[in-house]
Amino acid sequence: MKKYLVIGNPIKHSLSPKLHNYWIKVNKINAIYEKKKLNEDEIKDLISQLREKKIYGVNVTVPFKNKIISYLDKLTSESKNTQSVNTIYLDNNQIVGHNTDIFGFKMSIKMARYNLIGKKILILGSGGVVPSIIFALKNMGVSQIVLSNRTRENAEKLKDLFEDLSIVNWGEVPNFDMVVNATTLGLNEDDRIGIDFSMIGKNKFFYDIIYNPKETHFLKAGRETGNKTENGEMMFIYQAYSSFNIWHGVYPNVNDDVKKLLNQ
Repeated sequence: MKKYLVIGNPIKHSLSPKLHNYWIKVNKINAIYEKKKLNEDEIKDLISQLREKKIYGVNVTVPFKNKIISYLDKLTSESKNTQSVNTIYLDNNQIVGHNTDIFGFKMSIKMARYNLIGKKILILGSGGVVPSIIFALKNMGVSQIVLSNRTRENAEKLKDLFEDLSIVNWGEVPNFDMVVNATTLGLNEDDRIGIDFSMIGKNKFFYDIIYNPKETHFLKAGRETGNKTENGEMMFIYQAYSSFNIWHGVYPNVNDDVKKLLNQ
């Protein structure tokens, strides 16, 4: 039986095992998918297990999407362009880092039927998934991307990858069409973004990469002020869909049963 993992810290909230094991069962694959809370000093051992084929594939979540790169043999173009890895696999005994977050985000916007061409985007956060979101947004024709992070220095570092980013201080709310919460604020029940959106008007798009819980306080604030909202569920499903195909050579079904499974 082949073993697959999702690693992160925290990892308790992850629904990846539920989704991957469902697809594994439906497609009659002899495998198992688990989650593992990891510390940075344990990455080296994890990579050794991949080389020894004790593990056949790994999904990577916060805070390791960038930190794991130095342990890998090779990066795909998507991971090179974003310096972010969320999927690891073996190819001719080389450990390859790939990024399926870009595809996941693009598909979630497509499913939300939101046209991004010419739109102004505000992103909150500068963590591991943010380069993927910026890369995807640029490919979808947005006119401007503004970034705000609690530690401004970390936001400024992203200009090394994307020169035309605008940075504003945390709490500032420039004019935008879409705002993306790419922080971890919302994973816990008492988490608050702490930014006042009451003056932005209606017909904006509030997008949260968090999918568990289903509605964060950030999304609730968007809904209550008359704006369109979307959580990260479809992004999560489609990044997993792409990883699953890489590992197993199968495109799994994305249907109502999958959505119900994640909401049980």
